[in-house]
Amino acid sequence: MHRIIYSVIFYLALPVILLRLLIRSLKVPAYRKRIGERFALQSIPQGFDKNKLTLWIHAVSVGEAVASAPLVEELQRLYPDAQIVMTTMTPTGSDRVRMLFGESVTHVYIPYDLPGACNRFLDKYRPSLLILMETELWPNLVNSCHHQGVKLLLANGRLSEKSAIGYGRFATFTRSLLEKIDRIAAQATPDAQRFIDLGLRPEQIEVTGSLKFLVDVNEKEKQTYFATIEKTARPVLVAASTREGEEEKVLAAFKKCVAEIPSLLLILIPRHPERFDKARRLSEGEGFTTVKRSDEVVEPNIQVVIGDSMGEMLEYYSVATIAFVGGSLVDTGCQNVLEPAALGIPILVGPSQFNFATICKQLENADALKTVKNEMELAESLSTLIADEKARQEMGERGKQLVKENQNALPALMKLVLPLIQNS
Repeated sequence: MHRIIYSVIFYLALPVILLRLLIRSLKVPAYRKRIGERFALQSIPQGFDKNKLTLWIHAVSVGEAVASAPLVEELQRLYPDAQIVMTTMTPTGSDRVRMLFGESVTHVYIPYDLPGACNRFLDKYRPSLLILMETELWPNLVNSCHHQGVKLLLANGRLSEKSAIGYGRFATFTRSLLEKIDRIAAQATPDAQRFIDLGLRPEQIEVTGSLKFLVDVNEKEKQTYFATIEKTARPVLVAASTREGEEEKVLAAFKKCVAEIPSLLLILIPRHPERFDKARRLSEGEGFTTVKRSDEVVEPNIQVVIGDSMGEMLEYYSVATIAFVGGSLVDTGCQNVLEPAALGIPILVGPSQFNFATICKQLENADALKTVKNEMELAESLSTLIADEKARQEMGERGKQLVKENQNALPALMKLVLPLIQNS
């Protein structure tokens, strides 16, 4: 009954959902393309064989797509003849899948969580196994997979206290949903316990760690642009994946710091491409000499660079003296703190960390990350760290070591994946 009510509400909300999609497309035209895929109305790709082993991996957006890369590569190595279908919800996620895997996987948008759309998708591709990255628990999708005999695994599973409370309000519905999942690979013990508290049987879940610890930081020749920044020997603050309302706070902290450290360079990287221009206007409005990454300009008088490129986050971090990870001074839960940690960069984050709560706590306990409450504390911590090279180096090394110590997530996950494929 709960799922029927959920489905009716979803159908009634469709006009609003489609209107929101069209509004978003005013800034990002890709949102109004391939809409048929969101209802599983697309044609099957030429050459796709329904009778071959098909593995489906869903990664909601960029972060999950990047985290899934080691898993996809391992599946391709072990099952070279298998067809891999990857779904995302966002155009940026789609772009990253194509960048990472090219034509070696089939990418489509995941259908909306409507019974008809989910069943059509499964009928088209006939996957043997669906691997959901993190906490993408869609009731109709889970139900359709269960009834069509598609094995279901939640990988890199995390469940924040906030999300657990939300699921707990619908305890019976949540329990019936979790019962239909074959296995969950949790990031950490607290995540596993929250799933169990919601009704998951303990034998359904294993703590395997986070795939996000598998950051590829192999040394490679820097692009000319980043090499030029590095040669200036200026201290660099990389403020990465900032969200709406956060750029103003970062710029306020930067203004306070640059008064003391005039050579400080800020590389400001908004999370969403449609906000690149707004970030530049905000910076110029504060009186800073500002350029975009795409301008290819690195002059001594430049104070702020707006990172308007995609797929270069590690390159940005590679020239950082200190990293501030965004989504944390506004209540959106923080973005990936492991990329700067893997590169040995000291990390500052705001108090909103629920997307990476366990990992942030691990890094903070290792003295590799510091939480700042607001832009004033951000400015103070920046000034202190820039003035103390030894403290920066020690902080960065502790983060790098923690990442190295948590590299077992992929083999632990594969111990759950392989039996599901073999028994599908």
